[in-house]
Amino acid sequence: MIIYSGNQVIFKTTVSTGTKDSPTPTGKFAIEAERGDFFYNEESSEEAYYWVSFKDHGTYLFHSVPTDCNGNEIKEEAEKLGTPCSHGCVRMSKEDAKWFYENISEGVTVSIH
Repeated sequence: MIIYSGNQVIFKTTVSTGTKDSPTPTGKFAIEAERGDFFYNEESSEEAYYWVSFKDHGTYLFHSVPTDCNGNEIKEEAEKLGTPCSHGCVRMSKEDAKWFYENISEGVTVSIH
């Protein structure tokens, strides 16, 4: 993922997107108001940090890779960064998700392709 301010690159990181069976939506989106520093998904029994919604108000998110009950990245999940492995969200390292959460505000346009 590459983030620009005008024509200048301000952030660059490796991400994972959705699998073939559960793809990440593509197109242009505006960052939505919904965001938080932690969530637990009962359906997948996964937790993650620093989520920011970009589509369907909390359904499609940018967030950290899944973490264990102590908030540590699950090694096997972190090693999948750069490959399609999510349920449709855009995953990144916990550190990078924190940067995104703190620096990308509501209304910012994102293009996913």
